Formats: sequence, C-alpha cells, structure tokens
Amino acid sequence: MFAAFSMMISVLGWFLLLIAALGALYSVISAIGLWRFFARTAPIAHCDEAATILKPLHGDEPKLLKNLTTFLEQDHVGPVQLVCGVQRADDPAIIAVEALRARFPNAVVDLVIDATQHGANAKISNLINMMNKTIHPIVVLSDSDIAVAPDYLVRVLSALESPKTGAVTCLYRGRGDAGFWSQMGAAGLSYQMLPGAAFGVATRLATPCMGSTIAIRRETLDQIGGFPRFADVLADDYAIGDAVRALGLNVAVPPMIVTHGSTERSLAELWRHELRWGATVRSLVPLSYIGSIIAMPFPLALIGALLAPANWVGWAVAVMAMLARVIVVRAMDAKTGVSTAPLWLLPLRDCLTLAAYIASFFVRVVDWRGNALQMQPLGRISPRK
Repeated sequence: MFAAFSMMISVLGWFLLLIAALGALYSVISAIGLWRFFARTAPIAHCDEAATILKPLHGDEPKLLKNLTTFLEQDHVGPVQLVCGVQRADDPAIIAVEALRARFPNAVVDLVIDATQHGANAKISNLINMMNKTIHPIVVLSDSDIAVAPDYLVRVLSALESPKTGAVTCLYRGRGDAGFWSQMGAAGLSYQMLPGAAFGVATRLATPCMGSTIAIRRETLDQIGGFPRFADVLADDYAIGDAVRALGLNVAVPPMIVTHGSTERSLAELWRHELRWGATVRSLVPLSYIGSIIAMPFPLALIGALLAPANWVGWAVAVMAMLARVIVVRAMDAKTGVSTAPLWLLPLRDCLTLAAYIASFFVRVVDWRGNALQMQPLGRISPRK
C-alpha cells in the first residue's frame, strides 16, 4: 500500500511539473500578447459630448484626493460633471470631495449623501442614489481607487462612438498605496491579472467589463434595467457587461491602462480581498477559473519538484517557470513605464496567488468592506444572517 501511495504522489508531482512547464510557455505567450495588445493604435475621434463621471466613495483611501483629481485634469473639451456619492454624513471621503471642489472651483463637482439601501450590493445602492444628480447623456462609472491619464476621457468616449459599442471598459495595473501588503496586492494585479486579461481580450477568450471604467450611454443603461437590476449582484461590473452584450452590443476594451490603487494594510485584509475576487470569478466562469491555474507555474513547479522523485528536472522546471514570470514582469513594467513591485517579491506573490486560488474554492461567504455577504446561485448575494 505504501508503494502505491508513493507512486500516486510521484505521478501527482510529474503532473504538476507538466502543468508548470505549460504554464511557463503560457506566461511567455501572454507577455508577448500583452505587448502587442497595448501596441495597437485605437482611432481617437473628435468627441465633445457631455459626460458625467460617477464616483461611489467609501472611507478615506490613502490617495483618494489624488485619484479624483486625475478625472478633472482631462484633455476632453466637452462638458464634464463629476458626481461623488457616500452613504454616511460622517464619511471621511467627504473631506476629499470638499478639497477637490476648492482646488477646481470652476468644475462641476456634485456630492450625494444618501443612506438608502436598494439591495445587498452597497456600491450599487450608492450609484442608484447618485443617478438623480446625473445631468449628461453619457455616464462613466469608475471605482474610487482608480487614477487615469489626461487623455483618458478622450480615448474612452472615442471608443464609445462606434454604433456597435454599448459600453467601454479599461484594463488596469496595480499601485501599492498603503505599504508592503498593498504592494503585494498591486503586484498580483499587474503581473497576474493584467497579462491574463490582455491575453484573453486579444484572443477573444475573455469578455471583461471592469469597475475601473464602465462608460455607457444613458439610453443603453435604461435598456438594461438601470443600476437597480444589479442591486443584489456581487460582480456588478461583469453583470453590466453581460447585459449590454445581450442587447447585441459590444463592450469595447481600448488599448490603454488605468491605475488601481491597492489599499490593503495587512495580510488578513489582502487575503479577504483576494478570496472575494477569486470566489466571484469562480462563480461566474468556473471552467475558465479552473484553467487559470496554468498562469501559476512557479509554485506548481516547486510543489512538483518536492513530490516527484528527486532529480534535476523538477528544479529545472521551477527555474524555467520563474524566468518566464520575470519576462512577464519586465514586459509589464516596460509597457507602463513604472515598476509595481521589486522583482524579489515575485516568488512570494506567486505562492500567495496559488494559496488564494485553492482557498477560493471553499468560500461561500465573502467580505465586502466589513459586510459579510452570502454567495447565491447566478452570482447573486444576500446579507449573511
């Protein structure tokens, strides 16, 4: 029996090494795909349409004022309204909004304070409350932790000009805003999520719609049922994209990158965040999520090298896997012009990614800014009782 068990362990080790070797190849291909995707030149139309930018806020994020400022320092020549929403009169985010108004006295910056809940998704409740202040025919929803370049609005609205486009979303990189653990989280975004997303979009294997940006016309938003339709949905951004595509329209992903500021201050906070993200993706696209393990070649190779019979092959695959991951990092840093995290952090980051991936299969309750939410079928949520 011991011999049979040893054989099973050995076979598992060799299987993991095979997956790791394929994963190393995938990493190199995704790096090339990322480079080619962002090397594309998207046409930029002369667009002076009026747009409202929606910013649902919660709490005092480390660089909230700086992030919001980037949305008012735009090259766009058309009218722009910025609507910020909070759900408590004592929310510290209000201080950042008032500072923003003082810095841009001629800008249209509206603040909505409304505690009305419309469902389990607090962000969607916030957006529903904010819509009464919206005055322009195009709305651009963007999370509070996003920062953008001056040409952001021009490029997004140009992509929305196509009659076949119902919404526009943007891929994003990470930026650590709150110390070591936030940098670890940001590295996962830049070096794990972004290459895979760019590869998926380029090969049409993925159809993302992300909270970093969802630009949509009011008439299209009304056609899909408005924000109330998503009041009890966990992955509201993904669901909005699905609803737009159900109308026969595309969700465009222009070749541009915005920045997501990670704010995790501890391992526990980062762990909860990544479990929620992993469990959400698992519930939406289970087969794709299972297959995403191929993007974690280094920790798989380490485990495989330990389980397979002692020889040089396993450790050679581990070295090959790490070199492939380094290629991804270098390609990402070269394309964005900035390094998200030091290279020595990569092995730790990749091992944490695998650990969170495995744990996510056992998650049924997720944490959203201190609120425990029970996951339901079809991506829906309810408050945990």
